[in-house]
Amino acid sequence: MPRAEEYPIACGQLTLAAKCWGDPALPPLLALHGWLDNAGSFDLLAPLLSTDWHVVAIDLRGHGRSPHIAEGAWYHYTDHFDEIRAIADHFGWERVDLLGHSLGGSLASLFAALYPERVGHLLLIEALRPLAGGADESLSQLRRSIDQRATFGARKSLRVHPDLDSAISVRMRAGNLSERAARALVERGTLEVDGGVIWSSDARLMLASAQRYTEAQILSMLAGIQSPTLVVLADPPTSYLPREMIDQRAAQVANINVVDLPGYHHLHMDNAPAVAAAIRTFRDAHTT
Repeated sequence: MPRAEEYPIACGQLTLAAKCWGDPALPPLLALHGWLDNAGSFDLLAPLLSTDWHVVAIDLRGHGRSPHIAEGAWYHYTDHFDEIRAIADHFGWERVDLLGHSLGGSLASLFAALYPERVGHLLLIEALRPLAGGADESLSQLRRSIDQRATFGARKSLRVHPDLDSAISVRMRAGNLSERAARALVERGTLEVDGGVIWSSDARLMLASAQRYTEAQILSMLAGIQSPTLVVLADPPTSYLPREMIDQRAAQVANINVVDLPGYHHLHMDNAPAVAAAIRTFRDAHTT
């Protein structure tokens, strides 16, 4: 199986960590992981795709081996779009295929709507969203976010796991993951400290967002996607990705295929060959 190369990417004031597979002369595929995951999320899928793409999987800011933002600052969903554009500019990609899981898929889908001229194929795993909020919940959501920020300094320190295997067991239970999949995430997503290991992801990522789009806003934005789009969903369905919602959102995208495959939310890790086959079949059908 092809091995990944570590690659630092200058992105504004931060230098993001990334893993790359495949020949840089191949068409580029930028892979975006889920919330509190990292580039290790693609350790099992990317090698299977690297014969057709130069796969670049990044650690989003505050995740994995990428740095945290400055003290006193907060994470905003829209800042990730700056990251995606800066990465494409860094490599000189006028056009790039996007692969995203969960949060990464939400980012990929909205970036494709924002900049349709820069996105080729759009490949989404367990995503065609961000999370929606009701208009009548906007004020309470904003207050919850501000209150959490005000008390953040008083939060208890991160839990120390006695060793890597202990952290892997916790991640397996939290995400319904196999040992192999959890190990890929944990090895990249922990730091050694006195007494064991802690998660490397920034605790500020756990704070409530200040604002969520309404479903009407999301539907309007998804209509801007012009890329051929593949959505791979887990079977049985994930509770917060009901099929009725997915169908309503998919109806806004002009050229979209939705595929169900056996597995859970991280099916691209535990069922990588099937996901890779679905992606390759879709790509072949939508490449001129």
